[in-house]
Amino acid sequence: MPALEVLEPPVNPSSGSGSHQPVMVSRITQLLAVTSGPAIIVDTTVGAAGHAAALLAASSQDVHLLGFDRDPDALVLARRRLTPYGDRVHLVHAGYDELAHYAEPVIADVGPVASVLYDLGVSSLQLDRGERGFSFRADAPLDMRMDPTTGQTAAELVATADVADLTRILRLYGEERFAGRIAAAMVRSRPQTTVELAAVVAGAVPARTRHAATHPATRTFQALRIAVNAELDRFGASLPQALELVEHPVPARAARIAVLSYHSLEDRITKRTFAAAATGCVCPPDLPMCLCGREPRVRLLTRGAERPAAAETAANPRARSAKLRAVETLGER
Repeated sequence: MPALEVLEPPVNPSSGSGSHQPVMVSRITQLLAVTSGPAIIVDTTVGAAGHAAALLAASSQDVHLLGFDRDPDALVLARRRLTPYGDRVHLVHAGYDELAHYAEPVIADVGPVASVLYDLGVSSLQLDRGERGFSFRADAPLDMRMDPTTGQTAAELVATADVADLTRILRLYGEERFAGRIAAAMVRSRPQTTVELAAVVAGAVPARTRHAATHPATRTFQALRIAVNAELDRFGASLPQALELVEHPVPARAARIAVLSYHSLEDRITKRTFAAAATGCVCPPDLPMCLCGREPRVRLLTRGAERPAAAETAANPRARSAKLRAVETLGER
């Protein structure tokens, strides 16, 4: 089956994958590589293909990779990196909330889904390209769209939202304790660049917080990025699709899903979804027999959330907040 077409916009020469370090790649490979096929590994956020390349290298020759990304530039880099794997690679310009739709034709041609990986949040590639507006380290328009070809920018959101809406966004998605003060300041000045927004936030928070180890605008940038890209809604819609896709038999081992999350909201969705899928009978304990007929669909592979080793976080500071949870199927229902 030929690889699915992706968009190929011009790539900034400085945007190469050299600075990208995939998080917990050894553990991810241990969990998700497939040594007997035919089967499919799905990377829902393929990015620069660090995880994808490692998984393909560790898997058998009849295992294919289906990679999703909303960022066209990331797909160009992924295609280049995965060239040695030829038609085993299928890349699509889409979000993981469309997982089932794009997986169906590949499953029909190749075989069942054996592994699904979610590496959530903003990528190193996006952070390192200042013009994308994800970081206050470079002065750029407030964009923050993971897919720069469509949707509302952060600048448009900041220019039109009222104090109540911005407060809700900052409190819900950034867990920002000074959400009201920051939102009011944003509405007064309506910043349109990364540096302007960082300055507005710094001026809105109490003086004692301005010189903390973490910049006071960090949570605001996170919250706006999540809102602009509807990240939590998309993830919440996608994970149940992954659970459905992995319920078909695969060679060699049970099918598995692994999620790398980087803040509590993502991890909370993962934890609750996996816990529900791993739960059997929910009848009241005083009933003499089960009447609900509910059976667990998966078993947990990680005890709580696993964290990167100290050596990895020292070498790659962006891994510091990573949490890994994984499950494997118990067979068809």
